[in-house]
Amino acid sequence: MRIAEFFAMGGYAPYVWGSYGLALTVLVYNAWIPVRRHRRLRLSIQAETRTASRHPVAPTHRISNENGA
Repeated sequence: MRIAEFFAMGGYAPYVWGSYGLALTVLVYNAWIPVRRHRRLRLSIQAETRTASRHPVAPTHRISNENGA
């Protein structure tokens, strides 16, 4: 069997190699999406932390003692 015959796959090469290509694309996408989401979430948390440290928030309620004062 020659290499060209193997890659031609009896005339079914476009279907077979297309299926392999699509499967590889889906696998790469499934690995890449969580990495991208993690990076965006980490950057978002860092930005919120920087903003919160620059602008501390005052308490919105007052804690009273047992006497109600």
